[in-house]
Amino acid sequence: MLRREFLAASGLGLGAALIAAFPGRAIAAEALQSTMDVALKKRLADTAMTAARGAGASYCDVRVGRYLRQFIVTREDHVENVVNTESTGVGVRVIANGAWGFAATNDMTPDGVAAAARQAAAIAKANSKAQTRPVELAPTPGVGEVSWRAPIVKNAFDVPVKDKADLLLGVNAAAKGAGADFINSILFLVNEQKYFASTDGSYIDQDVHRIWAPLTAVAVDKKTGKFRSRAGLSAPRGLGFEYLDGKASDKHTLPNGVIVYGDSYDMKEDAAAAARQARAKLTAPSVKPGKYDLVLDPTNIWLTIHESVGHPTELDRVLGYEANYAGTSFVSLDKVRDRFQYGSEHVSIVADKLQPGSLGAVGYDDEGVKTKRWDLIRNGKLVDLQAIRDQAKLLGKPASDGCCYADNWASVQFQRMPNVSLEPGKARMTPAEMISKVENGIYIIGDGSFSIDQQRYNAQFGGQLFFEIKNGKVGQQIEDVAYQIRTPEFWNACAGVCDARDYRLNGSFFDGKGQPAQVSAVSHGAVTARFNGINVINTARSLG
Repeated sequence: MLRREFLAASGLGLGAALIAAFPGRAIAAEALQSTMDVALKKRLADTAMTAARGAGASYCDVRVGRYLRQFIVTREDHVENVVNTESTGVGVRVIANGAWGFAATNDMTPDGVAAAARQAAAIAKANSKAQTRPVELAPTPGVGEVSWRAPIVKNAFDVPVKDKADLLLGVNAAAKGAGADFINSILFLVNEQKYFASTDGSYIDQDVHRIWAPLTAVAVDKKTGKFRSRAGLSAPRGLGFEYLDGKASDKHTLPNGVIVYGDSYDMKEDAAAAARQARAKLTAPSVKPGKYDLVLDPTNIWLTIHESVGHPTELDRVLGYEANYAGTSFVSLDKVRDRFQYGSEHVSIVADKLQPGSLGAVGYDDEGVKTKRWDLIRNGKLVDLQAIRDQAKLLGKPASDGCCYADNWASVQFQRMPNVSLEPGKARMTPAEMISKVENGIYIIGDGSFSIDQQRYNAQFGGQLFFEIKNGKVGQQIEDVAYQIRTPEFWNACAGVCDARDYRLNGSFFDGKGQPAQVSAVSHGAVTARFNGINVINTARSLG
């Protein structure tokens, strides 16, 4: 395997994509520690709202945002890149003549924001000529002046860049020492300093922090040129630098000895394990296609939840408003009304914007709605969807679910997935106890490649590590596994879930949606779950 092939296939390509996804001007690392004056943000917001009303708007909200990013990219014994960016500006959204209008500016002066507000009103009036019915917002009471801060212990931006780079290089050395031929590790840090104000009477200041530390270890058989990789088993989290403390109390040792992580991540330990397991893949036998009972670890099933439950229950997809980017949904409004049998009685899936340390946790969404937790699927029955202020009436809801988000001050806010999580079972059940009842199955750990159709109905998912289960015991490591699903059939095949002791968060740092595309971060909590009689294909044979 050539080095350039590794770089193209590994997380460095991902790093470049994410850097491009978060635009902003380059700044010194020290500038990442500063904040904007709240009084200034309020004055700008009041100026914009006054100008919007003067231009004929019946409603206006203003988002003053400062979005900070730091990316540190390493490979083996080198630091490949350090990027610090800042993006600051004001987005103004209005309703005039019953239609939406939006404009944004990085001119952080009273004249600049007033001009943006007047432009938003002019756009709304132009849009109203093609509007078939006026926008109706679910009522949201003003909350006055409030603030919310992510419950971080250690601000990652306060940690010197050298210390972060040394950590990553130590991670790489651990992987090399354990047998990796190539290794890359990356640290992504995000701070969203967001101020929301509206003519409803809200002035909300929020400080959001996120962290992700992905890695990829590659082992090469130099005789054959064959190579295998194993990505890290970390999860992006809404935490500070304390996430990388690697506390022993936050580790879970799985029945096959693989270690996964909770609210604290030991990156060096995981990198060394990734190197050993990537090398073991070189000699692991290929899976025999067929029907298996699958035991899916939370590091794997989170992605299946995301694609087959999270996206299909977004109301804009259900209504066909979101069709150009990754499709619509097989779910319909009548399926909610009729309590469609989405899964077995073991499947209860909740949406929430509250769970501490999750990627989606905030106090208020980008429409000023106080966030909450609610059911999507309860005991297998589809009971609700995800809706924002201008959608709530379509579901007969008295209020928004608080799941509106924009990835930047210059982006208009729209409906985004909250955290969507599989609830633990009430009966005591460990992964080992679950496996002990499986005669012929596969234990899957970590997320891999996937594909899904435009309505989120037919899909297949891979993973990072695969182990045979024979007569209740975990057996040899195998390779080339992907499982195929039809969404309702798959979730109805759920034969059991573990209890709350096994509950862990995973998630996506860059979930894409919309045109123009926006990215958001979302967590998915889960416990180990069993699915009976799932079709497994051999990906090596499928590729010829």
